[in-house]
Amino acid sequence: MGADGGSARIWAAACETGARGQGRLTDTAGENLRARGSSSLWRPLRVSTFRNLLVADVVSDIGTFMQNVGAAWLRVSLGAGPIYVALTQTAASLPYLLLALPAGSAGDIFDRRKLVLATESWMMGVALLLAVLTIAGFMSPWLLLVLTFALSAGDAFETPTWRAILPELVPKDDLAPASALNGIEFNLARAVGPALAGVVISVAGVAAAFVVNFVSFFGVILVVARWKRPIRKRTAPPETLTGATVAAIRYVRNSPTILTVVVRTGAVMFFSSALFALLPTVGRSVNKTAIGYGILLGCFGAGAIGGALIMQSARARWSTEVVVSTGVVILGLVIIAIGGLHRLSTLAPVMLVGGAAWVTFISLISALVQNLAPDWVRARVLAIFILVSQGGFALGSAAWGAVAQRAGIRIALVCAGVGTIGSVMFVFFARLPESTADLSPWNHWRMPVVVRETTADLHRGPVLVTVEYTVIPAREAEFVAAIHQYGRIRRRDGAYRWGIFRDTEVADRYLEIFLVNSWAEHLRQHERQTQADRELEQGLSSYVAADPKVHHLIHVNSIET
Repeated sequence: MGADGGSARIWAAACETGARGQGRLTDTAGENLRARGSSSLWRPLRVSTFRNLLVADVVSDIGTFMQNVGAAWLRVSLGAGPIYVALTQTAASLPYLLLALPAGSAGDIFDRRKLVLATESWMMGVALLLAVLTIAGFMSPWLLLVLTFALSAGDAFETPTWRAILPELVPKDDLAPASALNGIEFNLARAVGPALAGVVISVAGVAAAFVVNFVSFFGVILVVARWKRPIRKRTAPPETLTGATVAAIRYVRNSPTILTVVVRTGAVMFFSSALFALLPTVGRSVNKTAIGYGILLGCFGAGAIGGALIMQSARARWSTEVVVSTGVVILGLVIIAIGGLHRLSTLAPVMLVGGAAWVTFISLISALVQNLAPDWVRARVLAIFILVSQGGFALGSAAWGAVAQRAGIRIALVCAGVGTIGSVMFVFFARLPESTADLSPWNHWRMPVVVRETTADLHRGPVLVTVEYTVIPAREAEFVAAIHQYGRIRRRDGAYRWGIFRDTEVADRYLEIFLVNSWAEHLRQHERQTQADRELEQGLSSYVAADPKVHHLIHVNSIET
């Protein structure tokens, strides 16, 4: 929990409430509708680990907000100039850009429970150091800057893993309400934390707020330490951080549904960032004190809680696309309206509506991206999702700030609102998926027979895999269409080059080839196919007259010949 960066849980919840610029498949539409409506907002609380973690989060997030207030007050007390304030924001946000991808890879390679415990312990240690140095009188603006970066680095490294474990704690149908509950928890902490910090700092000093934050880590660490996470055994060789990062980018690039969610989220974040970037200026224009801005934030948070409460009934009646797009349109209208209102009494109810629209959008989109990624790559996909959404938010904030500087607040908000509404146009060519497939492993491939294999062979490559098909003549067109779809799965799961070729001498013979970097990476491919791929492969097998013939060839260096 950083001095200005917040904890991983705050980052996740903020994505569900808009506070920061900071876990199988149905067959019919009716079944989809029932699945969406089957989970009430409170049902995730039946899972004891999730329930206990949510309670611990409230305490921990209150501690984080108290430390944020304490750090801001300490900067002023130390006489830090504007440059330190600007650098503090950089120190709080830069780790997310630097560490997002390696953090996601680590979350998939290592035990997620142990990784969360390690990062929580790191942040707890830094928080203790901050409190001790403040009590001893050794704190300086530069030291506060360094400790802020250290806290935010731990937070950034934990965030993808923290969000990836949610589908392990609650059933798939409960992901959206679980995300909404995180949003409610966050807004409760945001309401209590700063107020409590003011009282504690006035009575006992800034260091007392830091001590409270240090103590607030214990609850989360205790709950995670007691969590009996199932051990997932893998027969394939472990991945390296570099290889895992490359695999993540390859997976997202060859997964159209994930790309749709990521791109649409980035677009909405870019335009809607104007609301959060310009709200302090709007608040000051209607009330010269901080009270006006505080009231507007409070209304936004209250609206987010209300939106979380009504979101489930909306999901029971309408599709995910309809609910999300409606939320985005309403959010855009709110941004436009804010640019034309000049009284706190009219802005406050509009912010209530904006909070409800925001939490509807971000809760459903976050749950969707968690459902679209299988366990082996989930943390990495979430890291890319975080990177794009954070990047869109950061770029948008700077862009709309520049527009406001040149053309005025109202013009900037109107343009941003129109852009937010315009992002709904994606529905015509990139619709959000209505249901998510069964992503449990489907390891049906026969493991290749190797005449001689050593540990060194695992890292040799590239590996050429050929699959020979004898296609039923009347089904050739269907086969070609299906095999090209299957080619995307090959590339998604590890192939860096793929192709399908027709034999010129035998009319019904087709040869599929693909290249993989190493023998170890090909062995991992055997574990990466999911039940969702089964239908496509079964369809493909109906177009061939015999079982395919598979051959594996490893590149031979000149020294071996």
